[in-house]
Amino acid sequence: MKNITITAYDWVPDFAQGHVRDLRVRWALREAGLPYDVTLIEQGRQTEPGHLARQPFAQVPTLDADEARLFESGAIVWRIAERSPTLMPEDAADRDSALSWCFSALNSVEPFVAQLTFLSIFAQDKEAAGRLVPQITALVERKLKRLSDALGDKDWLVADRFTAADVLMVTVLRDVPEVTLAAYPALRAYRDRGTARPAFAAALAEQMAPFAEHAPRYEKAS
Repeated sequence: MKNITITAYDWVPDFAQGHVRDLRVRWALREAGLPYDVTLIEQGRQTEPGHLARQPFAQVPTLDADEARLFESGAIVWRIAERSPTLMPEDAADRDSALSWCFSALNSVEPFVAQLTFLSIFAQDKEAAGRLVPQITALVERKLKRLSDALGDKDWLVADRFTAADVLMVTVLRDVPEVTLAAYPALRAYRDRGTARPAFAAALAEQMAPFAEHAPRYEKAS
């Protein structure tokens, strides 16, 4: 992949900083050793035609390259992995396993974690949200138990090595409330192994820098 450009926000509120999904794309690109540029999208301009042409749901990230235009972070991470032996196993069966785990991170775990985030931060009816939180927490716990059982004593999900599946699953686990994840020490250690990788630290620092730079403008506007 050449001439890569991704999109990201120039600023988000504090609760979202370090959690916007361009982080997982930046991390994958850095693990793969692929250089890239970043186009920052100003808050309020996500629905302009130019961005909607890249991302019909007015979100980030997107990726443009000589050979590709993609949206949705999972699709982007997988395409990066297809170009990188760092993120993709050589064995066909292991590649299939990695693909399955990528989908499981995004389909079997993340939606339930996202529901907890929504209820905690965005729900307008706080009383109704409070009644739902225990039910959703129980669903998340069941998912985490099955994930923990599958991981066992392994460091990574597939083929005894770090892959794209770990990029996605680790970023999902970062959004699990600490009090919930603490009941699954193997998963917490797995998350911490991922976030200790130099490529993750660099990606996180890179995402956070524009937020600090542009914060005064948004604070003044509010």
